[in-house]
Amino acid sequence: MSDFFKDKCVVVTGGAGFLGQYVVRKLEERGCARIFVPKIEDYDLRDQNTIIRMYEESRPYIVIHLAAAVGGIGANRANPGQFFYDNAVMGIQLIEFARRFGVKKFVCLGTICCYPKFTPVPFKEDDLWNGYPEETNAPYGLAKKMLLVQSQAYRQQYGFNSIFLMPVNLYGPGDNFNTNTSHVIPALIKKIVDAMRGKESAFQRLREEKKPDKPDQTITVWGTGTATREFIYVEDAAEAIILATEKYNKADPVNIGAGFEISIKSLIELIARLAKFNGEIIWDSSKPDGQPRRMLDTSKAEIEFGFKAKMSLDNGLKKTIEWYLKNE
Repeated sequence: MSDFFKDKCVVVTGGAGFLGQYVVRKLEERGCARIFVPKIEDYDLRDQNTIIRMYEESRPYIVIHLAAAVGGIGANRANPGQFFYDNAVMGIQLIEFARRFGVKKFVCLGTICCYPKFTPVPFKEDDLWNGYPEETNAPYGLAKKMLLVQSQAYRQQYGFNSIFLMPVNLYGPGDNFNTNTSHVIPALIKKIVDAMRGKESAFQRLREEKKPDKPDQTITVWGTGTATREFIYVEDAAEAIILATEKYNKADPVNIGAGFEISIKSLIELIARLAKFNGEIIWDSSKPDGQPRRMLDTSKAEIEFGFKAKMSLDNGLKKTIEWYLKNE
């Protein structure tokens, strides 16, 4: 590990959240001099005066902006205005006042939702402006995309070092399993575990490979199962962010992913097998699938700052299921 962070103060917005906790842990492992995490109860990052107060109190060398209003398809359909406003206003003001306070580097986390709906697979960074995002998450994706425009404009006019990273969907221990706001993997795990005969028996079955006395209940899943997605284990994503913070200083956006594609149908079959669920899976085709296909070209991250995902999907899912059974 390098000594890059040893004499620096780093602000991590969203540092108490799912991804943020892993990023903070990696900063600690690298001996970061001071890590400042603005808790949501104390700092409303949509408010300009709060942002000014945060920068006055922390005086950071680096800002890693992870905070976001985010959720799955249902949450995006229910809150398009809120997701657009919250994400746009947070990012725009954080970048502007980072520039005014002399922050040396701003690391902005975008999203795969920035990409056009029908982007050819694998998604290359050069494809980013070749169409409109998928409708169910377009307001969120476009709000994040505007932060890329701002980052590039500020680099051009002010010489401000802001970089933009676009991760695929995250998953792992500590994920958000809230029924109304979770992404696809935690949502599917929760559905399956809740359909099994109590969490304690589900955990025993997973540990001891017990077979159930009777079939588990049915679960209903949105869509047709034909859409494909890519997922990255949260610890891998955190490592990518840290490496980019240390080594990447260019205007071009960079994909952060694991470099594979899996259909939602295959994904839920895999989760069911790992959790030892033997109930029926019903597909509600009246609900949207979202973007038809998603998979990133991850070569730029490897070339520019040496990142390559390590965790396999099977092992990552197993760790996530076990965590949910123990902690929820």
